Amino acid sequence: MKRLAFALLVLGSLFALGASAAPLEKPYNPKADAKAEVQAAMQAARADHKPVLIFFGANWCPDCRALAKSLSGGKNAALMRQHFNIVKVDVGNFDRNLDVAERYGDPIKKGIPAAVIVSPEGKLLYATQAGELANARRMSNAGVYAFFEQTLKRIDTTH
Repeated sequence: MKRLAFALLVLGSLFALGASAAPLEKPYNPKADAKAEVQAAMQAARADHKPVLIFFGANWCPDCRALAKSLSGGKNAALMRQHFNIVKVDVGNFDRNLDVAERYGDPIKKGIPAAVIVSPEGKLLYATQAGELANARRMSNAGVYAFFEQTLKRIDTTH
């Protein structure tokens, strides 16, 4: 009887672990052609007159995953849809798509996630330069919203 109770306890524990261990969300596609995706977003930007927001990050990065999750729902997702054409560029272990990041002033030099905003005409409107999003795990959804709302106000005055 003790063996059966122990076996049931072990099985129950394993089941509970499996149920709570949801697979990690992977917002960055390491196989994507970043240059082609940026080019497609720029074409869309010229058509809909919304700037392109390029996120640089990696799936191993908890802050990158946290930011992607925060931007995927609710008020944050609505803000993104309303104002931007979005591209996510995978930088791997800082060994992938570095030329794309360098094209926009190397926003990843102080950490990821990093972001740039490019006008439909191709003008750089904003770039993180000091790791502004590198603590996304500690930012609330409201904090993420406020960051992008402030950024939108800054770029509205520049064009």
